Formats: sequence, structure tokens, C-alpha cells
Amino acid sequence: MNCKVSIVIEKDEYGYYAYCPELEGCQTQGDTLDEVMVNIKEAIELYLETLSDDEKMAYLSREILTTSVEVTVAC
Repeated sequence: MNCKVSIVIEKDEYGYYAYCPELEGCQTQGDTLDEVMVNIKEAIELYLETLSDDEKMAYLSREILTTSVEVTVAC
């Protein structure tokens, strides 16, 4: 079964950090964007292996929406 999950990726001076909001504690890091993408996919797959079918359906049925807003910053 294939499903889509949300991931958030942040970049800092050490590389990339990624996590999955639907799956609490499912996170990883990588030196490059490509590496963190591979790592988070593996982390999600391993995380899902630990869940029962009912837990999988409950976690994966959540809808996470992301957007951005423009704000004014005083300098």
C-alpha cells in the first residue's frame, strides 16, 4: 500500500533536518537534501512497520496543511 505523508525539512549550518508531523518522533538528518530525503523515507517506513493496522490508519488519516504568509519585519 502506498500513501503520502507530510514531511518538514529545515536547513541549518549543519545540514538538513527532516520530520514527519503525523508520526510523532519520526525524524532524521542528512548532509544534503538528497540524503535527508532518502533518510526520512526510510525512517517513515521503519516507523510504520512498528504500528498496528489500526494505528497506521489513525495516523495516516490526519490531514496536515502547510502554507506561508507574508509578514512585515521592523528593522
